[in-house]
Amino acid sequence: MKRVVLAFGTRPEAVKMAPVYQALAETEGIEPRVLLTGQHREQLKDALELFDLPVDRDLAVMRPRQALPELAGRIVPKAARALKELAPDYVLVHGDTITTFAVAWAAFLEGLPVGHVEAGLRSHDLKEPFPEEANRRLTDALADLLLAPTPEAAQNLAREGRTGPEVVVTGQTGIDAIREAARRGKLPPDFPPGPYVAVTLHRRENWPRLGALAEAVRRLAEAFPELAFVFPLHKNPVVREAVVPVLEGVHNLHLTEPLPYGAMAALLKASRLVLTDSGGLQEEGAALGVPVAVVRNVTERPEGVRSGHLFLLGTDPARVYEGAARLLAEGPFRTPAENPYGDGRAARRVAQAVAWRLGLGPRPADWRPPRAA
Repeated sequence: MKRVVLAFGTRPEAVKMAPVYQALAETEGIEPRVLLTGQHREQLKDALELFDLPVDRDLAVMRPRQALPELAGRIVPKAARALKELAPDYVLVHGDTITTFAVAWAAFLEGLPVGHVEAGLRSHDLKEPFPEEANRRLTDALADLLLAPTPEAAQNLAREGRTGPEVVVTGQTGIDAIREAARRGKLPPDFPPGPYVAVTLHRRENWPRLGALAEAVRRLAEAFPELAFVFPLHKNPVVREAVVPVLEGVHNLHLTEPLPYGAMAALLKASRLVLTDSGGLQEEGAALGVPVAVVRNVTERPEGVRSGHLFLLGTDPARVYEGAARLLAEGPFRTPAENPYGDGRAARRVAQAVAWRLGLGPRPADWRPPRAA
């Protein structure tokens, strides 16, 4: 048996790696194992339970108000020791967190091949998103297998000189996960009645203007009293201290703790609009047919902008208010049916690609979205 370690530390990573774990477990000759850094804690536990993911090692690196250099400095040596103990033939990391690069770097230093799930995403600006753009570029430089979610992500890698068969277009594993979660998930029984606008804001590059962005959200809620604005708050105290004082007291604006992933999927599915600076929610909204207003200046997921699933509003609070108000004023609408991010079978292609790299089978064919087929 070939042992493959899946390493992750945040809830989005766990969600997107859960279908990969299952696909690897169903692949003959492969024994998957999970290495957890614990970069998130409560939210991560929810995803592990929802998808019934076992944990073989937990590095428990989370500390209150920790700085990014401290976090990376704890992960690298602990991950290296855990990898020695687990003795994998292959290591898989996902996405663009500190965990992604730190574990990839530890594996590289231990002489272990690394596969990068969700390789090739680029905003082409190291400051936006920060530090994610650097994390994914550095991880791609180390990777033996580059599992690009879309043809455009593969083109980004080609421009950087990675043109070999180790670049495999798989589709986005998060599409596999959100479809399952939306099927299972339910809104909490004490939830306000809809229709909903789902709101999340937490990115570090938006921290200097979070209070002003929260004021834009407040104005939106006041302008559309018939809608229920639901804002699951990020655990980071910097985010809470900026937005809670601005948003408290609006009758149709509901601040909640982070929702379980199944409940979050149900909220997205029932929403008229998603207003967010998240990366994964851009793809999840597209998968569920809900328009996503993106509070960023650039996005590493441009396919959704072109296809009409995403609307890039920028980060200026006045523009965010105007853009979101325009979308809401148009009334309920659904985005195009064709999903540019995946077909729900990405995890199987990832497992096939890993098996190929381990000499257990052929390389999978690259996925192409419907219009590129």
